[in-house]
Amino acid sequence: MMMVGIVIGSGIFLTTGIMARSIPSPTLILLAWLVGGAITLTGAVTFAELGAAMPQAGGQYVYLREAYGPLAGFLFGWILFLISMGGSIAALAVGFAEYLGYFLPSLSGKVVAVGVIVLLSAFNYIGVGLGKSIQNIFTVAKIGAMAAFIILGLTVGRVIEIDWTLNPQGVASASLWVGFGVAIIAVQWAFDGWHNVTYIAGEIKDPRRNLPVALIAGTLIITALYLLINYVYLLALPMNEMAGVVRIAERSSTALFGGATAGLISAAVLISIFGALNGAIFAALRVYYAMARDRVFFQKVGQVHPRFGTPAFAILLQCLWAGALALTGTYEQLFTYVVFVTLTFWIAAVAAVFVLRRRRPDMPRPYRTPGYPVVPAVFIAATAAILINTLFARPVESLAGLGLTLLGIPVYYYWRNRSGVGGNEHAEA
Repeated sequence: MMMVGIVIGSGIFLTTGIMARSIPSPTLILLAWLVGGAITLTGAVTFAELGAAMPQAGGQYVYLREAYGPLAGFLFGWILFLISMGGSIAALAVGFAEYLGYFLPSLSGKVVAVGVIVLLSAFNYIGVGLGKSIQNIFTVAKIGAMAAFIILGLTVGRVIEIDWTLNPQGVASASLWVGFGVAIIAVQWAFDGWHNVTYIAGEIKDPRRNLPVALIAGTLIITALYLLINYVYLLALPMNEMAGVVRIAERSSTALFGGATAGLISAAVLISIFGALNGAIFAALRVYYAMARDRVFFQKVGQVHPRFGTPAFAILLQCLWAGALALTGTYEQLFTYVVFVTLTFWIAAVAAVFVLRRRRPDMPRPYRTPGYPVVPAVFIAATAAILINTLFARPVESLAGLGLTLLGIPVYYYWRNRSGVGGNEHAEA
């Protein structure tokens, strides 16, 4: 529930129309989503080995720390707090406010965005059980809404005939395959968040078994839902009406069932974003907690509330920062800076399976990556291709993101010297 709930936010309801502009081909659109799911699966099964071997709070932070040293782990956590997760929470909250505006247009979007961050942070402050229950309820509702849309679209909707030719509009082959590459990037970001479930490994029952199951089953469920939703979109709209449409779910629903369904789609997106926002708030805290336990962050972040059993100060700190980003709107610009760095950390984390197998061959590995070393190598190669494309497409932003990351180096040494440790003392959650 955590993995599915975090990954499925608003992307699936917004991305396909933009993809159709680059690849006006139903076959290639579905293929792009299938390839995106396959790439995610190669990363998930690799993270499953790392997570089962090191089932600690912090997930990717721990893998980077153990493979490359404490500075690498810190830089990941630094960017995660400063931009990646803080910005994600802000963006989801703003998206929630925009869709709530369909029902309550008089409300201020920024006030709603900050309010939903505060509300969910408060729920997660009060108890892990409450945060988990919210996640389960809203993820079940989200899957139910998507399943209803799929079933009704396949059975009672006013569908059109799909042209399955590879290039029905006769687009130049070079343009079509370049567009396919661009579409894969969009798809990968719709799958973003698949690794966040590793952050809470320290609180999963029997993580050596259940964490791999969550990663693999979650990826398969998400991929299946994405493919089916897109198939229904293709049944609803021809390519020329789909291309460039941002709110593709609303347009498809109107074509299938009539205009009265627009409100239902907006409600489904609200449920989806709310669950993703809760999952992001819930999971990210565990990285900051692990950093504090390693004494390279505020010590209070590593403390657990005596009554509620939650990382209370970490919740407050994240709430304040994400709320500020949502209020000022600066997260949009910050996001463009960290795409390059985020991809780099993904590659480094998956490559950690090679490093740790060589350096620590005796580490207990209750789950091993199937198809090793080919499977992790496929993920690294595919992500590296996206990384290179990002560097050429946005060189200034990529270098700015790298600069923001490097600014974390003096911060790391400040925390290390302040705590009086060598930076290599770790505490398990």
